[in-house]
Amino acid sequence: MKLTKNQKAALEKFDPSQQYALKEACGIVKEITSTKFDASVDLDIRLGVDPRKADQMVRGIATLPHGTGRDKRVLVLCTPDKEEEAKAAGADFVGLDDKIKEVEGGWLDFDVIVTMPAVMAKIGRLGRVLGPRGLMPNPKAGTVTPDVAKAVQEIKSGKIDFKVDKFGIIHASIGRASFDADKLAENAAELIQVVNKLKPASAKGTYMKSVSLSSTMSKGVKVDQSSIS
Repeated sequence: MKLTKNQKAALEKFDPSQQYALKEACGIVKEITSTKFDASVDLDIRLGVDPRKADQMVRGIATLPHGTGRDKRVLVLCTPDKEEEAKAAGADFVGLDDKIKEVEGGWLDFDVIVTMPAVMAKIGRLGRVLGPRGLMPNPKAGTVTPDVAKAVQEIKSGKIDFKVDKFGIIHASIGRASFDADKLAENAAELIQVVNKLKPASAKGTYMKSVSLSSTMSKGVKVDQSSIS
């Protein structure tokens, strides 16, 4: 495959086969990112788990100290008495029956849904629409809770939900190319530490097999795990 001019320039700045300290890897990703927009910086963590086994499913939430650089659009599906709280907390869309009908009709202009245990029975029928897109609220992700206002505030301040995919990889955005390397490294370290704490008791062998960083359209940069404190 013929390399583009930008790809050739990027390969001159780092060795794809080498591992780099976390902060250095963040700096390299910034340096090799060449886009006209503020690209997302993503962290890929390959785990030694079998996601097909329920006791090895790794899923959780992490609050990145510097946020993701992207304001997530939050839809809150709640009872009328909670609507004002949700709006005051920063929810972009609030409602219940009316919003459920809009979603059923194909409206999906939001990034996260927060709801209450009391109304989950109504939301269940949206599973066919939301499930394949990863948008279905889940208690483990903190998006099904009596305190919808707190959930909205946490999401707006940088809380992310992550889950290992069928290949055993956690893929998550940890910031933007415009972030300082220090901030990217701190965000990445926070997510890695949370994932480490979620190691399933049934997982055998090496748990965290590899860690790499990349941005939209960039090559991946391998991270030396010994550099992560």
